[in-house]
Amino acid sequence: MTNRGFTINERGQLNRFAIEPKVYVEENLHIGFTEYAEKLNGRLAMIGFISYIVLEVFTGHSLIGWLTSF
Repeated sequence: MTNRGFTINERGQLNRFAIEPKVYVEENLHIGFTEYAEKLNGRLAMIGFISYIVLEVFTGHSLIGWLTSF
């Protein structure tokens, strides 16, 4: 018997803990080149490329020139 997120056991005692979610095992393994991995890699590459351009604009040097100026 379920009541507002709590359960009552067979002895009529209220369980004050949250109901545990249903556990399932996914049959398909996602390894290698998945759509999620490709999107994540593409987004990270775009962030890195834009960061490189911003670095060049603000410093006026390329990455190698900026690193050797210290």
